[in-house]
Amino acid sequence: MGRATPYLLILPSFLMAAFIIFWPLYQIGQISLHDVNRFGMLREFSGLANFQALFADPDFIAALWRTLIWTVGVVAGTLIVSVPIALILNDDFYGRSLARVIIMLPWAVSLAMTAVVWRWALNGESGMLNSGLRGLGLTSRNIEWLADASTAFPMQILIGILVSIPFTVTIFLGGLSSVPDDLYDAGAVEGASRWQQFTHITLPLLKPFINIALVMNTINVFNSFPIIWVTTQGGPANSTDILVTYLYKLAFRLGKFGEAAAVSIIMFALLLVFAIIYVRLAMREEQQA
Repeated sequence: MGRATPYLLILPSFLMAAFIIFWPLYQIGQISLHDVNRFGMLREFSGLANFQALFADPDFIAALWRTLIWTVGVVAGTLIVSVPIALILNDDFYGRSLARVIIMLPWAVSLAMTAVVWRWALNGESGMLNSGLRGLGLTSRNIEWLADASTAFPMQILIGILVSIPFTVTIFLGGLSSVPDDLYDAGAVEGASRWQQFTHITLPLLKPFINIALVMNTINVFNSFPIIWVTTQGGPANSTDILVTYLYKLAFRLGKFGEAAAVSIIMFALLLVFAIIYVRLAMREEQQA
């Protein structure tokens, strides 16, 4: 009984978590394998017909690739920008507390509201960005930022990076606060430059926190809906759709609930594969260390 006690104590929580996770997954799986009417009622079993219809749809393939670009671009950009910001905010300087508050403030605003503000700023006729560029003499005409995918999608990635910075900086600040100052003092005595201290002390000790930020941001960004939807609704002509907005259109505009459920299964599978690969690589690094 002694050895089994810890497992018995966590069993109720484990069963509840399993139910919360696997019951919706089972329901979505059922929908994806059936023909479904517009009211969400299951009809005859259709097998993999919904999945076949998806992979025959060029809009789905385009949304899939665009989702990968969106996720990699936002996550990589966030990590690259957040590290130096966290290093600056970790230093002791006058006004550091205020600077930290300013960096964290966007985190308190809903993502949808932030996207609305950016949609106003990127308006082709009266947006603040065009007004600022004209005021600086960088352009003589208004740019329709959200009317063309060549400008809309990069701007959406930029917005995604900006809104992801507060959360990521918070994680990095927690990691930096755990690095002993004695290590930097010893490095300085040995003649190490600031860059050498960063590459040989800060970065290795910050790696676990970078890994946490990488996983959390990947999951959040991959499933992120508000930025794309509020700014362009996947347009123009579906040219900025990612999987989650494509799924929404399938379900609630076209009434194709079976195909929408199939998209959900594919998204879950992609994230599961990412998680498995990441965990295996992390375990391999620990074993080598």
